[in-house]
Amino acid sequence: MDRTKTLSRCRIPLLPKAKAILYKYENYPKNENKGKLLPINSNQRMNTYLKEIADICEINKDLTMHIARHTFATTVTLANGVPIETVSKMLGHTSLKTTQIYGKIIDSKISKDMKKLKSMF
Repeated sequence: MDRTKTLSRCRIPLLPKAKAILYKYENYPKNENKGKLLPINSNQRMNTYLKEIADICEINKDLTMHIARHTFATTVTLANGVPIETVSKMLGHTSLKTTQIYGKIIDSKISKDMKKLKSMF
């Protein structure tokens, strides 16, 4: 697919869970003639749903799609050893500096990397 904001081509291999979700919505009526793989709500609507989920779960943080990008960059990818260059491509960034803002390196990743380095010596 082509990214809307940067117009850059995007090709991302999917994890099995993501494939299962796509398969589940394969014949979902709202998808017809829209060229989308999933039923898509507006960003505003998604943020409203996230706030409702946060209230139900008693999460005292303002959940948004933007926060979801940060979570993906830090806890899903970088903390599990995915190189920042790869994360940058997945997020659709044209500059690595932008990804560095999203993907704050978390302490557990630093600790894991240092243990790996220590084992090499």
